[in-house]
Formats: sequence, structure tokens, C-alpha cells
Amino acid sequence: MKEKVVLAYSGGLDTTTIIPWLKENFDYDVVCCCIDCGQGNELDGLEERAALSGASKLYIEDITDEFCDDYIVPCVQADAVYENKYLLGTSMARPGIAKKLVEIARKEGAVAICHGATGKGNDQIRFELAIKALAPDIKIIAPWRMTDIWTLQSRDDEVDYCKAHGIDLPFAADSSYSRDRNLWHISHEGLELENPENEPNYDHLLVLGVTPEKAPDEGEYVTMTFEKGVPTSVNGEKMKVSDIIRKLNELGGKHGVGIIDIVENRVVGMKSRGVYETPGGTILMEAHRQLEELVLDRATMEVKKDMGNKLAQIVYEGKWFTPLREAVQAFVESTQEYVTGEVKFKLYKGNIIKAGTTSPYSLYSESLASFTTGDLYDHNDASGFITLFGLPLKVRAMKWSENKIDNKYLN
Repeated sequence: MKEKVVLAYSGGLDTTTIIPWLKENFDYDVVCCCIDCGQGNELDGLEERAALSGASKLYIEDITDEFCDDYIVPCVQADAVYENKYLLGTSMARPGIAKKLVEIARKEGAVAICHGATGKGNDQIRFELAIKALAPDIKIIAPWRMTDIWTLQSRDDEVDYCKAHGIDLPFAADSSYSRDRNLWHISHEGLELENPENEPNYDHLLVLGVTPEKAPDEGEYVTMTFEKGVPTSVNGEKMKVSDIIRKLNELGGKHGVGIIDIVENRVVGMKSRGVYETPGGTILMEAHRQLEELVLDRATMEVKKDMGNKLAQIVYEGKWFTPLREAVQAFVESTQEYVTGEVKFKLYKGNIIKAGTTSPYSLYSESLASFTTGDLYDHNDASGFITLFGLPLKVRAMKWSENKIDNKYLN
């Protein structure tokens, strides 16, 4: 019997070409595995395409709920955002995909896992770090880095290679963006986006929604509830997390929410420009932030912000299956104990506008915050606090004066 390789398969030209290439160069029995993270109709027709391309078997594994519950929710709770903009749509999905690839490889007794990520991108790192952490004995094959035997340089080369191996599929000319889609987002790279001087052609580009200019002229109110940091309902309707994201995608896309244009720093060192559509995710993270404002104390918020940035880096760099991720996530989960309540907001032309937040665990005290004097706060107490809080500044200024040092802040 031939040795088996599990191929991370999308049905696109790259991974279709890899099937005969693996058979020709390694004499492997190719088992294709497509992981469904909520990418919709992109999965249509995969069985026929994999069979025509020479695969011995195709798995289509739906991990959408696992993706939402085990990967998205922890990142939302942490407010994990990479470089202040990127909501980690592709990054969060990769560990779940890699985990399922390993499971299929074990089930099939495969000796190797193959992916179609290029040698310039982040995904090669994310896939391979996860596989190493879960199955260090399984070989990893990355064709785009094997330039001695992967000699195909263009889309036309790949089409010709497929035809030479009896695979004549209707692959369209490469006139589209390079995209990655799942339930959380869709990313766009390539074409005019490769030059940061160019404005994105949004009429050609957008998939999940419209620009704010084309959104309705009337806003729409939305109400969400959370329990311990986990979203539980939209507009009074209880739903599982995946359905909440689907609903918020619909609402956010309609109102032009969640479109970002970013030049980000890849792990491999280069900058890349992309446009991300994350309508539902943008709403969900903002609603969670609004609730945390009421519930978390200042010191916890301060440290949690640092932990959110750290988790974003961990996820972006593909280090999900590490003790550090577990530790950061454990801290974040401890902060979510009282993040329960209701958030109301209005969606209007790309904006998410607060319309009221309530929680049984709110730390907001109207009697303390109001300008009228209440029983809990004596204005005179602030004098002693300011004296102590400002003591280091006062001592330094006094020492400068004693030693005839000019106060540089007065120059």
C-alpha cells in the first residue's frame, strides 16, 4: 500500500494542482481535507473536483461551531486586535484547521500533511507550528518552498500542468483578488491593493456588505445580551454564537460596518496591504467593550488591555497551542465572571453608536458620578489624595529649585 498524505484542500487551482504533483513526486495516496469554517458556497462541487484531480478520498469537516466557541470567543473576550485594526479572522481559524488535519491524518494513518501556503505569508507558520505542537512525528510538505521540484511559477503554468495530467477543469483567468473567507470575515489582497497609493475599488471588492456611503440613510437599533462575556442573544432572540455572528454579519454588512484597509507587518518581516470585511465581528467586539466599561475596574482593564495585545500577537504568529496562550486566556476568562448584561446600539453608515448599556454587576454609581454631593464622597478627601499622588512631582521641582536647576518645563 502507498503511504498517505493529507492535503489541506480548498478546491482552488493551487491545491488542485498539488494533488497530481504529490502523486508524481512522492507517489503518495492523496487524501483531501477541506475544513469548513463557515465559508459558505465555496465548498460547492468539491467532491467531483477532488475525484477528477486524482484524490483517493475527500473529507469535508464542519468546524464552524468549534471555531466560534473555542477560538473566536476567547479573542473577543480579550479584545485581541492585531496592530489596532486586524480582528484576526484568518489567524483565529488556522489552529482549528490544523487540529482537524492532524485528526484526519491519524485516522488515515498518513505520514505527511501538505498545505498550499506560500513561502512569503503567515499561514505557513500558523499551520506548521500547530502541526508541530500536535503531531511532531508527521512530516510537513510545503510545495511553494520546494523550488527544486515545484517549478510552477504562474497560474498558467498550473493550468498547463493540470491539463498535462488529465485534469481539464474550468479555472477562470486570474482577474480576482486573493481572498480568505470564513464566518468571521473575508480578506482581500492583490490587484490594485498591492500599491498602497491606490484607493480600493470597493464596488469591485466588497462581498459581505456595502460602503457607508451606500448604506441606508436611516439607522437601525440592535440589542445584544452577554453572559460571562459570551454573547447569548440578538434583538431578544437567543442564539448560539455562530448564529449570532451570522445575524450580525447581515446587519453590519447592510450598514457598512467593519471595513478596514490596513498595511500590516507579517511575521516573516514584510509589510502587506489588505482590505478586511468583518461586519459581525466588529459589532460583537464593540458591544463586548461597551459592557466591560460598566463592569471591569480600572486596574483590571489596564492589565487586560496588555493581555489583549499579547493574545493578538500570539494568535497572529500561530502560537495557539502554547502554554503562553493558555495562561493569557486563563487571565482573560477570570475577568469575564461578571461581564453579563445588555448592550443597545445603533448602526448607521459604518458607525456603531451607543444607545444604552445595563448590567446587574455594573460598577457605575450615579450618586458618585453626579456633580451633586452624595454620602459616599467628600470633596475634601481629594485634597489629601492629590497631595500624595503629586508628591514626587513636587519634590523634584523643589530639588531643582534648591540646586538652582532651571525647570525645563518653563523654558
